[in-house]
Amino acid sequence: MFTVGTTNELLRDRWLEKKLKKIPAGLTLLDAGAGESQYKKYCPHLKYIAQDFGQYNGDGDVGLQMGNWDNTKLDIISDITAIPLPDASVDVIMCTEVFEHIPDPLAALKEFNRLIKPGGYLIITAPFVSFTHFAPYHFATGFSSFFYEKHLEANDFMIEELEKSGNYFEFLGQENRRIKSIALKYANHKINFLEKVIIHLNLYILQRLSKKDKGSSELLCYGIHVFARKK
Repeated sequence: MFTVGTTNELLRDRWLEKKLKKIPAGLTLLDAGAGESQYKKYCPHLKYIAQDFGQYNGDGDVGLQMGNWDNTKLDIISDITAIPLPDASVDVIMCTEVFEHIPDPLAALKEFNRLIKPGGYLIITAPFVSFTHFAPYHFATGFSSFFYEKHLEANDFMIEELEKSGNYFEFLGQENRRIKSIALKYANHKINFLEKVIIHLNLYILQRLSKKDKGSSELLCYGIHVFARKK
């Protein structure tokens, strides 16, 4: 069984769980763009606040959509660039898989700077490359490490860890696995036996190459995970 291309969410979840466990108990965490608060489960030791703009409902005809979406768990409904909390009022901001859905991500970083106390924590994950999803709320396909290195420093954050999740071969494996559904939806074509064999062979090759990988994540990866501190 080939696992290449199946670990995107798993790697992100493991990384987030590990980083959130490092946050001292009792601190206040703002989950910015929390959606359905899927990572609240890793925050029982923290004072958790969920914020989102609350307009996505899962529907849409363009790109990848969820079909349904639950906004009832939100504590704050607001624009992510104008969250109604006082200056320096939170110890931690977590923002997971949200930046590609923000029209002005630099304004969001400025708002995070305003909200986080000196010495506080900023946790961000976002794709390096992404398909159109949650349209029409999809404004960027992804972010490189250079984006974070430049703009976090400019907003008074020090990066303590920047992890590139996956690699070139893992990403291609992920997309090979999508061919069946994408072909059916966008080419009205059901993958035949020979094509399934070719996809299977591609996965075999990609898995072998991924095991030998020596830094292809600088070209392409699933996404980037950032753990930073407010100066």
